[in-house]
Amino acid sequence: MSGHGVTIPDDRSFASFKAECLCEEGWSLTYNKPGITVWVQALEEGKSVHKIKCRMVCKDVSAETMYDVLHDIEYRRKWDTYVTETFDIGKLTVNADVGYYSWKCPKPLRNRDVITLRSWLPMGKDYIIMNYSVKHVKYPPKKDVVRAVSILTGYMVQSQGPNSCTLTYLAQVDPRGSLPKWVVNKSSLYFAPKAMKKINKACVKYTEWKQKHNPGFKPWLYPEQNTLPSIPLSDLSIQRAESLENIDESSLSEAQEREDSD
Repeated sequence: MSGHGVTIPDDRSFASFKAECLCEEGWSLTYNKPGITVWVQALEEGKSVHKIKCRMVCKDVSAETMYDVLHDIEYRRKWDTYVTETFDIGKLTVNADVGYYSWKCPKPLRNRDVITLRSWLPMGKDYIIMNYSVKHVKYPPKKDVVRAVSILTGYMVQSQGPNSCTLTYLAQVDPRGSLPKWVVNKSSLYFAPKAMKKINKACVKYTEWKQKHNPGFKPWLYPEQNTLPSIPLSDLSIQRAESLENIDESSLSEAQEREDSD
């Protein structure tokens, strides 16, 4: 994924992602409470690239349900309170597509968005979904949103029994902007654990919701259901951070307002 052209991840890419999810060497533990652990990797001085890893034990959710929730874009619009807009652009293969996602940043920062090539693979009792940023000519950066870069982001779900799983979230993202230190600190101590808890809550409610919302429609499991237009790889190119505007938000103070208690 670091080469010159856009490529669809192969088995080695998924194995490498899994190995990084499991590895703890070179990571600093920043948050450790029952059920949720967060690590960060030292940021390069002067660089805004942020690398974070979160692991959550879910004792009331099966790996299959977790995998469905992470895929289901209609359900994401319901439970993900950070999302401002998300949609699929097109498919590449039976287990790879291209999509758009934009999210709210803590005030007074500007919101961010990404265009990503996403791929997924069940590996025995494990499931992996991962993505990296690409450019698509029809979806250029917007004036009011900062285009971020996912260098490599994804989830690994591991079954721990019929109704239990472990979720690992790994993200290496360039948010395009000199961020204030409070944002970097808060992301590992507050935002990441909160986001993981939201996913867990969403999983608990998913089966009931799905029964009322197109219950048989799961194109991530049944590729023949996927009606997205096919995109040739030639329509895509690697999204490089240096080609995007760099926003300096390092001097912004945290907005003093009541935190969302959800």
